[in-house]
Amino acid sequence: MTARSSERLYALDGMRLLCALAVAGYHFGDSWRLDGVHRPIHHLPDAAPVLIYGFLGVESFFLISGFVILMSGWGRTLRGFAASRAARLYPAFWACVLITTAVSALLPIEGGLPFGGPPDSTDVLVNLTMLAEPLNTPMVDTVYWTLWCELRFYLIVAFLVAAGLTDRRVKGFATGWLLAAIVLPYFPGAALTQVVMPDFAPYFIAGMTMFLLRRNPRDLWSWVLLAACWLLSQERVHTRALSLDPGFRVPAWPAHVIITVVFLLLLVIALGATDRLRLGWLATAGALTYPFYLLHQRAGYSLIRTVATATGADAAFVIAGTVLVLLGVAWAVHRVVERPLAPVLRRFLSRPPKEHVAAPPRPNMSRI
Repeated sequence: MTARSSERLYALDGMRLLCALAVAGYHFGDSWRLDGVHRPIHHLPDAAPVLIYGFLGVESFFLISGFVILMSGWGRTLRGFAASRAARLYPAFWACVLITTAVSALLPIEGGLPFGGPPDSTDVLVNLTMLAEPLNTPMVDTVYWTLWCELRFYLIVAFLVAAGLTDRRVKGFATGWLLAAIVLPYFPGAALTQVVMPDFAPYFIAGMTMFLLRRNPRDLWSWVLLAACWLLSQERVHTRALSLDPGFRVPAWPAHVIITVVFLLLLVIALGATDRLRLGWLATAGALTYPFYLLHQRAGYSLIRTVATATGADAAFVIAGTVLVLLGVAWAVHRVVERPLAPVLRRFLSRPPKEHVAAPPRPNMSRI
């Protein structure tokens, strides 16, 4: 079987931006104290109980990644896959690390935050590698923890690419991965936990399975595997919802409904229902997603508190304005950094190593 289309799926671009905005809503509305003292419900009594479910944007990102990354690796060499992923991730990331560092230095804030003071130069240099978490270095922005999950998933797909991607091989690997994700939580501290990622594995696996269903919608095992991923996600989402502590009760049932809707929406896209949707603004939305996500939390907190303190403006108004500003900065990062640098980096990393040409043998002077 072959995938019906490897072209850009515009609906996915819009879906990704919605996920990024949902995460920003959760961070701005629930995961800090805007004035450094009061809980979010004090400033956003009506919005905070709704924005809290934006935490599911992360799970949704992983679900989309499972689909997109497997699709991007299909038919590629290992070198080509690695080059495309590095070119996609690093240029914008480097720019956003430096911008966030500058904002946190120019507009320092303290109190009611999920991170410490401004990063020092060593922290920044380590962060530029995208390996701050495994190297136990403070992250310039705490949202970078998801990048470490993504990198581990990329390594998994790279392993599959190197082995040779086939439907049967992916299904077998995905089944084993899902079983490991179910079993490992019963063995706290197990070495494989870092690889298996039990909390988020069902989303990556479900996305991969949806790509297989795009290739062959009649494959029964893929449907069984997808259903198993959805069932496990319900347990994971329930646990995550109950672990939140925003200062008000958070019912778990909306989280179950939301993640189910996300599963269904991605499945509809995977099965080709939106293939004919080709709106240019959706492509722009997709381009803004990654830099916006990288920039929004720490820089956003600094902007929101600084403006709110200086003006006394309504919290909802300041947050909305900050989102618009950050979208503008994200667009600039995409146009000025990502678009020109990504192709250069991809070509450089895709270039095969030069073959060593042996020097011609030196004449035997004793025979002359």
